[in-house]
Amino acid sequence: MSTISSQRDARPLSIGVLAALSAPQVPLAALYFPVFVYLAPFYAKERGLDLAAIGAVFVFARLVDAISDPLVGWASDRWRTRFGRRKLWLALSTPLVCISVWMAMAPPPEVSLGYVALWITALTLSWTLALTPYFAWSLETSTDYSGRARVSTWRETGFLLGTFAAAALYANYDGGEHGLYAIAVAVVLTMPLCAVAALLFAPEPKDRSRKTAAPLDWRAGVRAMRANGPFLRLMACHAINSAANALPAALFLLFATSVLGAGDGGAGLLLTLYFVAAIVAAPFWNWASRRWSKHRVWATALAFNALAFWPALTLGDGDLVAFAVISLLTGLAFSADVILPPAILADVVDVDTAETGRQRTGVYMAVWLVVLKAASAFAAGGGLIALDLVGFDATAKENDASALLALALLYAGLPVALKLISVGLIWTFPLDAAAQLDLRRQIEDRDQREAAAP
Repeated sequence: MSTISSQRDARPLSIGVLAALSAPQVPLAALYFPVFVYLAPFYAKERGLDLAAIGAVFVFARLVDAISDPLVGWASDRWRTRFGRRKLWLALSTPLVCISVWMAMAPPPEVSLGYVALWITALTLSWTLALTPYFAWSLETSTDYSGRARVSTWRETGFLLGTFAAAALYANYDGGEHGLYAIAVAVVLTMPLCAVAALLFAPEPKDRSRKTAAPLDWRAGVRAMRANGPFLRLMACHAINSAANALPAALFLLFATSVLGAGDGGAGLLLTLYFVAAIVAAPFWNWASRRWSKHRVWATALAFNALAFWPALTLGDGDLVAFAVISLLTGLAFSADVILPPAILADVVDVDTAETGRQRTGVYMAVWLVVLKAASAFAAGGGLIALDLVGFDATAKENDASALLALALLYAGLPVALKLISVGLIWTFPLDAAAQLDLRRQIEDRDQREAAAP
C-alpha cells in the first residue's frame, strides 16, 4: 500500500464534540447481547414460555425491523425541522427506548406471550428510531476522507465499550433475571444522559442536497443505489463479511464448551479478552486509515483475521491457551471491522450526492443496517440448522467426531473462507482519498454556484 495525502476539514472536530456524538452509541450497543443472545433463553427458562413461540416473536420483530429501517431512514432524510434532520429522532426515541428496555428486560414474574411480543417489537422499533438517524448524523459530521475514520473510531469504540459493559454486567450478576435487570438499569440511567450530551454538544451538519433537486422519493433512491457501483461493491463485501462475523458469534459458546471444554467462566474470560483487544486496537486502525486507503486497511485487517482464526480448526479439548491467543489476535482485527466500513459508506454516499444532488445518508444507512441484520440472522440461523442436521446435540456431554468437525468447520472454516472472499471484493475498491476529494469538490462547487445564483 502506498501512502496517501488526504484533505483535512477546515475545523477538525474537537475531542469534546467527538465524545458527545459517540455517547449514545454506548447504551444503544449495550442492547445487542441482551436482545439477540440472552432474552429468548430467559423467557423460556425463567418465565416458562414456549421457546418456539418466542423464536416466532423474534422473527416477527426482525420482519418489522426490515420494514421500519428504510422508512425511518427515508423520513429522516426528507423531514426538516428547526432542530435539523437527525437530532429530533434521537430526542423522541430516547424515552421510548428506555420504556421498552425496562418492560422487556425487567418484566413482572408472570408474563404472557403477548406481553413479550408487544415489548420486543416496541424495543425493536424504538431502537430503529434512534439508531438509523443517529448513524446518518455521525456519517455526515465530517466531509474529510480520514476525518470520517476518526468519527467512526470514536463512535465504534462506544459500540465496543457498550457491548463489553453489557456482557460484563450480565456475567457479574450471574446472568438470567438479575443480569438482564442490571443491564436494563444501566441503559435506562445512561441513555438520557448520553442523548442530551449529543443533542447539546454535537452539531448537526447542514444538508448538502441541491436546492433545485427533485423531492426525495424512495423509488428514485432505489434507482440511485442500483446505479452506484461503489455502493454495490461495498454492500456485497458488507453482507459476506457480516455472515463471516455472525457464524462465530452464534456458535462461540457451543465451540468453547463442546470442543475446548471451557466452562461458562472460561468462555466469559475469552470474550473479555476479545473485546479488550478490539478496544485497544481501535486507535491503531484510525492511525492506519490516515496513512493508507481505508479499503486497503480494512482488507489487510480481514486477511489478518483469517490468518489468525484458521488455527481454531486444529484445536481440541483443553486448548484454552491457544484459543486465548486466537481471541487476542482476532479481537485486534475486529475493531477494524466495525470502524472502517461505515467510514467507507460515508464516501459512497458522496457518489450519490454528487450525481443526484441529494444527500440520502439516512436511506443508505438504513439499507446498510438491514443487510447487516439479514446476513447475520441467516448465517447464525443457518449454522444452527446445519448443526442439527449433522446430529450435533448441545445438551449432550459428548458429541461424536463428525459432529464436532462440523461445528469447527462452521465456526472457523467457513468464516475464514468468507473473510478471504471479502478481501478480494474490497481490495480494488475504486474510492480512495483522491477520488473522494474530487467528489467533495464537485459538491462544494455546486453549493457555491447555487449560493451565487440570483
